[in-house]
Amino acid sequence: MTDDTSLGARGRLVLTTLCGATFMTGLDYSIITVALPAIGRDLGFATASGLQWVVTACLLPTAALMPLFGRASDVVGRRRLFMAGVVAFMAFSLVAALAELPGVLVAARAGQGVAAAMIGPTSLALMTSAFPEGPRRARAMGVNGALLSLGFVIGTIGGGLITSGLNWRWTMLILMAIGALVLLGAVSVVRESESRSLARLDVPGALLASAGLFALVYGISAGSWLSVGASVVLLGLFLVAEGRHVAPLVPLGLLRRTTVKWGMALGLVTFGMCGGATLLLSIHMQDVLGYSALQTGLGFLGEGVAALAAGAVAARLMSTIGTVRVLTAGLAVQAVGTAAMAFLPVSGGVGVLLATSAAMGFGHVLAVVATITTITSGLSDDDQGVAGSLAQMPTFVGAIGVAGLTAVAAARSAALAPEAPASLATLGGLHAAFLVAGAVALLGALVAPLVLARPADRPVTA
Repeated sequence: MTDDTSLGARGRLVLTTLCGATFMTGLDYSIITVALPAIGRDLGFATASGLQWVVTACLLPTAALMPLFGRASDVVGRRRLFMAGVVAFMAFSLVAALAELPGVLVAARAGQGVAAAMIGPTSLALMTSAFPEGPRRARAMGVNGALLSLGFVIGTIGGGLITSGLNWRWTMLILMAIGALVLLGAVSVVRESESRSLARLDVPGALLASAGLFALVYGISAGSWLSVGASVVLLGLFLVAEGRHVAPLVPLGLLRRTTVKWGMALGLVTFGMCGGATLLLSIHMQDVLGYSALQTGLGFLGEGVAALAAGAVAARLMSTIGTVRVLTAGLAVQAVGTAAMAFLPVSGGVGVLLATSAAMGFGHVLAVVATITTITSGLSDDDQGVAGSLAQMPTFVGAIGVAGLTAVAAARSAALAPEAPASLATLGGLHAAFLVAGAVALLGALVAPLVLARPADRPVTA
């Protein structure tokens, strides 16, 4: 009896290459975050807000340009654009490693963000092309989702180790080395997708989408309601323009599909609540428990191990009980794990920390794999590039959850501050935010079977 999920020798090499790119971009975000204090001291950043641009400068172009590069990959070739993105990522990583001025580092990080926008949708589209819809693709998506989360955890640990033992510049050189291995795999085993769209790129749509998404993510990151309002106007104009264009950047029929629109919405729930809770866990470990950066990274080991376990079983679960049920179960487990963080104490509590973060991480990866599978299933091959960009969009727009949960924690801490010690006031705010994150994830688990238990939509083409 054959294993329907077996990938074969070449399939494993293709998966290793494409997941290596996912791991690299996930690692990039967390490894540099841990190194920020050392970067600030070394390059002489004037303010903490200025230093934060080392992270934000990479995030903004990634979110803004994904739809453009997703459609561009369907036109110029996914493998070609993927390789160009990896080469650009390596080059900007080298510039970042050699930077001597804050402006040079921020510019290099922006370049890395553009390259990540090229890599994200193309790697996912190449994966859906390489592995037919069914158990093999589900297994590939499971590994991809696990490595995305593992990249974050290893980044927090590795960033602390590298920054303490060597220098923050080595974090960028390591990213460059991983990029070289990914590029070698792309040249050796990854094949170009057979189909390619003959339509020209929708330039007005690309400009409106990029500007709207840039304004949205910037507004969320900077707390600018004016920018968020501008994003609503720009994205509204984008939808109007797409309805009139012969070859739109994102076909409106694609956005109307039940699996796409609800898959993106539920993806936003799982990414937003897990991302926000993870950030608050870091605050708990450092500001309440007094952990060092390295100890904080080690505190995420439970989440990392659970993410790997979820990635390993996601494919079999989806083939056994169905994608919608796995999505529902993943959100429910994430909800329970996150809400249980309200029991984190003011001191000690390592067991509670590891158990609750592991539950959240396990459920999150199940939900991520199921949402990506939901969004990319049942589509023509011509639309897999843009579908890949839509599937990855919640990863970055999930900053909404980070901002929202941070606001809840701050408001509750401020209310407790007059009558409680600083550590207890901070902990009370964190507890309130964890409960909200759990409630939102639970709402997603309740909604998922209602909105996705419908007949499959027909494939949509541009």
